[in-house]
Amino acid sequence: MSSRHHDIADDLRHQITTGRIKPGERLPSEAGLADRYKVSTVTLRSALAVLQAEGLVEKIHGKGNFVRRPLRKTMYVGGWGTLDPWTAADAALRVTVRSTTVQADGHLTTLLNVPTGCPLAEFCCISHEGESPHALARIYVPRDLAPAGVLDDESSCWEAVTRFAVLGPPPAAVRETVSARPPTPDEATTLRTNSAAAVLAITRVATDSTGRVVEAALLVFPGDRVEAVFTTHHVTDERQTQG
Repeated sequence: MSSRHHDIADDLRHQITTGRIKPGERLPSEAGLADRYKVSTVTLRSALAVLQAEGLVEKIHGKGNFVRRPLRKTMYVGGWGTLDPWTAADAALRVTVRSTTVQADGHLTTLLNVPTGCPLAEFCCISHEGESPHALARIYVPRDLAPAGVLDDESSCWEAVTRFAVLGPPPAAVRETVSARPPTPDEATTLRTNSAAAVLAITRVATDSTGRVVEAALLVFPGDRVEAVFTTHHVTDERQTQG
């Protein structure tokens, strides 16, 4: 026998999939739904949790529960952290930026190969489509390499953010480490994703011709909202071409 919260989830799911409740529409309050179904708010929230885990409903803090609009996927193009041109040019995709100066410690000292206390420019970037977050990026650049003025004027970071990379000369080498893992509690909250759903995490380190790290980026994408494309180029040995 199915439990009561599954019965409620089934009923709400049917209303959503048949269009009785439209994408983007706010559901009645949790208290109102609990009263309608004659259950406790605990049981009602368990039913909503089922729909949230399925990606049909999302809870926006301070606003309520909404039917999630169908989300197209962001395409991340590996190598220098660009979004595909169609995605980057889409006016529906907006990016918010917070920039500051931090002191390197712990993991950052290893990632950027700098001493503890080294000043770094940090860019925390979140991309959204409507109310739904698509990606979280934390980008670190040695303070002396940060483009002039970007820490004083966030609007100047717009181009950098749509690339998920800070503007500057192309690096000599880019190393990307990709993994699928559960989100941290902060990531799950920021990206409004289920804590049991996997995210795609990319750690990208760019170096110049001298081997100096010029940028390190920690990128996190909800697994159901991204496609990552990596292209490798075959390098022909010059001795073979001259033979």
